[in-house]
Amino acid sequence: MPEPRSEASGFRPAPPAATARVAKHGLPMLGRRSDQGKEAQESTLPCLLDDMALPRVAEPSLLTDQVFETIRTAIMTGEMPAGHRLRIRDIAAQVGTSVMPVREAIRRLEEAGLAEREPHKGAVVRSLTLTELAHVYDARRLLEVEAARLGAANIGPAGVGTMQEHFDLLRAAVDDGQVIAYLDNDEALLAVLYRASGNPVLVDLIQGLWEKCRSYKIVGAEGPLQADDRGPLWTFQARLLDAVRANDAEAAARISNDSLLAASERIREQLATAAG
Repeated sequence: MPEPRSEASGFRPAPPAATARVAKHGLPMLGRRSDQGKEAQESTLPCLLDDMALPRVAEPSLLTDQVFETIRTAIMTGEMPAGHRLRIRDIAAQVGTSVMPVREAIRRLEEAGLAEREPHKGAVVRSLTLTELAHVYDARRLLEVEAARLGAANIGPAGVGTMQEHFDLLRAAVDDGQVIAYLDNDEALLAVLYRASGNPVLVDLIQGLWEKCRSYKIVGAEGPLQADDRGPLWTFQARLLDAVRANDAEAAARISNDSLLAASERIREQLATAAG
Protein backbone atom coordinates (compact mmCIF):
# COMPACT_ATOMS: atom_id res chain seq x y z
CA MET A 1 0.00 0.00 0.00
CA PRO A 2 1.39 3.49 -0.83
CA GLU A 3 2.94 5.44 1.99
CA PRO A 4 0.57 8.18 3.32
CA ARG A 5 1.47 11.81 2.76
CA SER A 6 3.06 13.67 5.66
CA GLU A 7 0.52 14.52 8.33
CA ALA A 8 1.83 18.07 8.37
CA SER A 9 0.93 18.59 4.74
CA GLY A 10 -2.45 16.92 5.06
CA PHE A 11 -4.76 15.57 2.39
CA ARG A 12 -6.99 17.87 0.42
CA PRO A 13 -9.27 15.76 -1.75
CA ALA A 14 -11.49 17.58 -4.17
CA PRO A 15 -13.50 14.91 -5.98
CA PRO A 16 -14.12 16.05 -9.58
CA ALA A 17 -17.75 14.95 -9.44
CA ALA A 18 -18.47 16.98 -6.32
CA THR A 19 -16.63 20.03 -7.62
CA ALA A 20 -18.46 19.74 -10.93
CA ARG A 21 -21.82 19.72 -9.17
CA VAL A 22 -21.01 23.01 -7.47
CA ALA A 23 -19.70 24.51 -10.70
CA LYS A 24 -22.74 23.34 -12.67
CA HIS A 25 -25.58 24.01 -10.29
CA GLY A 26 -24.08 26.48 -7.84
CA LEU A 27 -25.57 27.40 -4.51
CA PRO A 28 -29.27 28.24 -4.11
CA MET A 29 -30.14 31.89 -4.74
CA LEU A 30 -31.18 33.81 -1.65
CA GLY A 31 -33.49 36.83 -1.72
CA ARG A 32 -32.07 39.93 -3.42
CA ARG A 33 -33.76 43.21 -4.12
CA SER A 34 -33.94 43.93 -7.85
CA ASP A 35 -32.16 46.98 -9.27
CA GLN A 36 -35.51 48.32 -10.45
CA GLY A 37 -36.97 48.10 -6.97
CA LYS A 38 -33.87 49.73 -5.54
CA GLU A 39 -34.07 52.63 -7.97
CA ALA A 40 -37.75 53.15 -7.22
CA GLN A 41 -37.04 53.24 -3.50
CA GLU A 42 -34.13 55.64 -3.91
CA SER A 43 -36.27 58.00 -6.01
CA THR A 44 -38.64 58.48 -3.07
CA LEU A 45 -35.93 59.69 -0.70
CA PRO A 46 -36.04 63.40 0.10
CA CYS A 47 -33.54 65.50 -1.81
CA LEU A 48 -32.19 66.60 1.54
CA LEU A 49 -30.41 63.24 1.85
CA ASP A 50 -28.11 64.22 -1.01
CA ASP A 51 -26.27 66.53 1.36
CA MET A 52 -26.25 64.19 4.37
CA ALA A 53 -23.57 61.71 5.41
CA LEU A 54 -25.32 58.57 6.65
CA PRO A 55 -23.53 55.71 8.41
CA ARG A 56 -23.27 52.39 6.65
CA VAL A 57 -26.05 49.95 7.57
CA ALA A 58 -24.89 46.42 8.28
CA GLU A 59 -26.46 43.54 6.39
CA PRO A 60 -29.21 41.86 8.42
CA SER A 61 -27.92 39.05 10.60
CA LEU A 62 -30.68 36.83 9.22
CA LEU A 63 -29.11 37.05 5.78
CA THR A 64 -25.74 36.04 7.20
CA ASP A 65 -27.43 33.10 8.91
CA GLN A 66 -28.93 32.02 5.58
CA VAL A 67 -25.60 32.24 3.78
CA PHE A 68 -23.86 30.35 6.59
CA GLU A 69 -26.44 27.57 6.47
CA THR A 70 -26.27 27.38 2.68
CA ILE A 71 -22.49 26.91 2.66
CA ARG A 72 -22.60 24.59 5.67
CA THR A 73 -25.13 22.36 3.91
CA ALA A 74 -22.92 22.23 0.82
CA ILE A 75 -20.02 21.09 3.02
CA MET A 76 -22.11 18.54 4.92
CA THR A 77 -23.38 16.97 1.69
CA GLY A 78 -19.97 16.87 0.04
CA GLU A 79 -20.94 19.40 -2.64
CA MET A 80 -18.05 21.49 -1.33
CA PRO A 81 -15.38 18.89 -0.53
CA ALA A 82 -12.32 19.27 1.65
CA GLY A 83 -9.93 21.81 0.14
CA HIS A 84 -12.64 23.57 -1.92
CA ARG A 85 -11.87 27.31 -2.18
CA LEU A 86 -14.49 29.61 -0.71
CA ARG A 87 -14.28 32.57 -3.06
CA ILE A 88 -16.31 35.36 -1.51
CA ARG A 89 -17.40 37.11 -4.69
CA ASP A 90 -18.28 33.87 -6.46
CA ILE A 91 -20.42 32.71 -3.55
CA ALA A 92 -22.09 36.12 -3.27
CA ALA A 93 -23.00 35.95 -6.94
CA GLN A 94 -24.36 32.42 -6.60
CA VAL A 95 -26.56 33.06 -3.57
CA GLY A 96 -27.57 36.57 -4.65
CA THR A 97 -26.19 38.76 -1.85
CA SER A 98 -23.47 41.33 -1.34
CA VAL A 99 -20.05 40.18 -0.13
CA MET A 100 -20.66 41.30 3.47
CA PRO A 101 -22.86 38.39 4.66
CA VAL A 102 -20.67 35.92 2.77
CA ARG A 103 -17.52 37.22 4.46
CA GLU A 104 -19.18 36.97 7.87
CA ALA A 105 -20.55 33.49 7.12
CA ILE A 106 -17.08 32.24 6.18
CA ARG A 107 -15.67 33.70 9.39
CA ARG A 108 -18.28 31.71 11.33
CA LEU A 109 -17.43 28.57 9.36
CA GLU A 110 -13.80 29.00 10.41
CA GLU A 111 -14.86 29.36 14.04
CA ALA A 112 -16.93 26.18 13.71
CA GLY A 113 -13.93 24.27 12.34
CA LEU A 114 -15.48 23.75 8.91
CA ALA A 115 -13.19 26.16 7.04
CA GLU A 116 -9.62 27.38 7.35
CA ARG A 117 -7.23 29.92 5.83
CA GLU A 118 -4.48 28.80 3.48
CA PRO A 119 -1.60 30.90 2.14
CA HIS A 120 -2.25 32.27 -1.37
CA LYS A 121 -5.72 30.70 -1.40
CA GLY A 122 -7.72 32.37 1.32
CA ALA A 123 -10.57 30.45 2.91
CA VAL A 124 -11.07 26.79 1.97
CA VAL A 125 -13.18 23.96 3.29
CA ARG A 126 -11.14 22.41 6.08
CA SER A 127 -8.62 19.89 4.78
CA LEU A 128 -8.32 16.29 5.97
CA THR A 129 -5.22 15.12 7.85
CA LEU A 130 -4.28 11.85 9.50
CA THR A 131 -3.45 13.71 12.71
CA GLU A 132 -6.87 15.32 13.00
CA LEU A 133 -8.53 12.03 12.07
CA ALA A 134 -6.86 10.34 15.05
CA HIS A 135 -7.74 13.19 17.41
CA VAL A 136 -11.38 13.45 16.37
CA TYR A 137 -12.06 9.71 16.51
CA ASP A 138 -10.28 9.34 19.85
CA ALA A 139 -12.59 12.05 21.21
CA ARG A 140 -15.62 10.37 19.65
CA ARG A 141 -14.75 7.09 21.34
CA LEU A 142 -14.43 8.77 24.73
CA LEU A 143 -17.90 10.29 24.41
CA GLU A 144 -19.88 7.82 22.31
CA VAL A 145 -18.89 4.65 24.12
CA GLU A 146 -20.24 6.10 27.35
CA ALA A 147 -23.33 7.47 25.61
CA ALA A 148 -24.03 4.03 24.14
CA ARG A 149 -23.61 2.41 27.56
CA LEU A 150 -25.99 4.83 29.27
CA GLY A 151 -28.49 4.85 26.42
CA ALA A 152 -28.71 1.07 26.14
CA ALA A 153 -29.43 0.81 29.86
CA ASN A 154 -32.29 3.31 29.72
CA ILE A 155 -33.90 3.15 26.29
CA GLY A 156 -37.47 1.92 25.97
CA PRO A 157 -39.39 0.02 23.26
CA ALA A 158 -40.41 3.21 21.43
CA GLY A 159 -36.80 4.31 21.13
CA VAL A 160 -35.74 0.89 19.89
CA GLY A 161 -38.51 1.04 17.29
CA THR A 162 -37.27 4.41 16.05
CA MET A 163 -33.73 3.08 15.84
CA GLN A 164 -35.01 0.16 13.75
CA GLU A 165 -36.74 2.56 11.35
CA HIS A 166 -33.51 4.47 10.79
CA PHE A 167 -31.61 1.20 10.40
CA ASP A 168 -33.99 0.10 7.62
CA LEU A 169 -33.49 3.45 5.86
CA LEU A 170 -29.75 3.13 6.37
CA ARG A 171 -29.73 -0.31 4.71
CA ALA A 172 -31.75 1.02 1.79
CA ALA A 173 -29.28 3.89 1.36
CA VAL A 174 -26.37 1.44 1.34
CA ASP A 175 -28.09 -0.69 -1.29
CA ASP A 176 -28.73 2.42 -3.41
CA GLY A 177 -25.21 3.78 -2.93
CA GLN A 178 -26.49 7.00 -1.33
CA VAL A 179 -23.67 8.34 0.87
CA ILE A 180 -25.46 11.29 2.48
CA ALA A 181 -28.72 9.40 3.14
CA TYR A 182 -26.63 6.65 4.74
CA LEU A 183 -24.77 9.06 7.02
CA ASP A 184 -27.92 10.97 7.95
CA ASN A 185 -29.75 7.83 9.05
CA ASP A 186 -26.69 6.42 10.80
CA GLU A 187 -26.45 9.60 12.88
CA ALA A 188 -30.21 9.67 13.48
CA LEU A 189 -30.10 6.06 14.74
CA LEU A 190 -27.28 6.83 17.14
CA ALA A 191 -28.87 10.09 18.28
CA VAL A 192 -31.95 8.19 19.48
CA LEU A 193 -29.73 5.91 21.56
CA TYR A 194 -27.57 8.69 22.93
CA ARG A 195 -30.55 10.85 23.92
CA ALA A 196 -31.76 7.94 26.01
CA SER A 197 -28.67 8.52 28.17
CA GLY A 198 -30.54 11.47 29.69
CA ASN A 199 -27.52 13.77 29.24
CA PRO A 200 -28.26 16.46 26.63
CA VAL A 201 -24.82 18.05 27.06
CA LEU A 202 -23.19 14.77 26.10
CA VAL A 203 -25.41 14.52 23.02
CA ASP A 204 -24.60 18.10 21.97
CA LEU A 205 -20.86 17.45 22.24
CA ILE A 206 -21.15 14.30 20.13
CA GLN A 207 -23.22 15.99 17.44
CA GLY A 208 -20.68 18.82 17.30
CA LEU A 209 -17.96 16.26 16.60
CA TRP A 210 -20.12 14.63 13.92
CA GLU A 211 -20.32 17.95 12.12
CA LYS A 212 -16.60 18.57 12.49
CA CYS A 213 -15.71 15.18 11.01
CA ARG A 214 -18.42 14.96 8.34
CA SER A 215 -15.89 15.17 5.52
CA TYR A 216 -14.00 12.23 7.05
CA LYS A 217 -17.23 10.24 7.33
CA ILE A 218 -18.01 10.85 3.66
CA VAL A 219 -14.58 9.47 2.72
CA GLY A 220 -15.12 6.47 5.00
CA ALA A 221 -18.50 5.64 3.47
CA GLU A 222 -17.53 6.12 -0.17
CA GLY A 223 -14.92 3.34 -0.10
CA PRO A 224 -17.24 0.44 0.84
CA LEU A 225 -20.05 1.84 -1.33
CA GLN A 226 -17.75 1.58 -4.32
CA ALA A 227 -16.68 -1.95 -3.37
CA ASP A 228 -18.47 -5.28 -3.55
CA ASP A 229 -18.58 -5.74 0.25
CA ARG A 230 -20.74 -3.05 1.86
CA GLY A 231 -21.18 -4.96 5.10
CA PRO A 232 -18.85 -2.72 7.15
CA LEU A 233 -21.36 0.09 6.75
CA TRP A 234 -24.25 -1.68 8.52
CA THR A 235 -23.11 -4.77 10.45
CA PHE A 236 -22.05 -2.83 13.55
CA GLN A 237 -25.42 -1.06 13.65
CA ALA A 238 -27.23 -4.40 13.43
CA ARG A 239 -25.22 -5.74 16.35
CA LEU A 240 -25.84 -2.53 18.29
CA LEU A 241 -29.59 -2.87 17.79
CA ASP A 242 -29.49 -6.42 19.20
CA ALA A 243 -27.63 -5.21 22.28
CA VAL A 244 -30.00 -2.28 22.77
CA ARG A 245 -33.10 -4.50 22.54
CA ALA A 246 -31.65 -6.56 25.38
CA ASN A 247 -30.69 -3.41 27.32
CA ASP A 248 -27.18 -4.86 27.40
CA ALA A 249 -25.19 -1.73 28.27
CA GLU A 250 -21.74 -3.31 28.21
CA ALA A 251 -22.30 -5.00 24.86
CA ALA A 252 -23.53 -1.71 23.39
CA ALA A 253 -20.43 0.10 24.68
CA ARG A 254 -18.14 -2.56 23.28
CA ILE A 255 -19.80 -2.52 19.86
CA SER A 256 -19.64 1.30 19.76
CA ASN A 257 -15.92 1.21 20.50
CA ASP A 258 -15.26 -1.46 17.87
CA SER A 259 -17.30 0.41 15.27
CA LEU A 260 -15.41 3.67 15.75
CA LEU A 261 -12.04 1.92 15.64
CA ALA A 262 -12.99 0.17 12.41
CA ALA A 263 -14.30 3.39 10.87
CA SER A 264 -11.18 5.39 11.70
CA GLU A 265 -8.94 2.67 10.28
CA ARG A 266 -11.03 2.50 7.10
CA ILE A 267 -10.79 6.28 6.66
CA ARG A 268 -7.04 6.25 7.38
CA GLU A 269 -6.54 3.69 4.61
CA GLN A 270 -8.67 5.72 2.19
CA LEU A 271 -6.71 8.89 2.90
CA ALA A 272 -3.38 7.13 2.62
CA THR A 273 -4.35 5.55 -0.69
CA ALA A 274 -5.61 8.84 -2.12
CA ALA A 275 -2.49 10.68 -0.93
CA GLY A 276 -0.17 8.05 -2.44
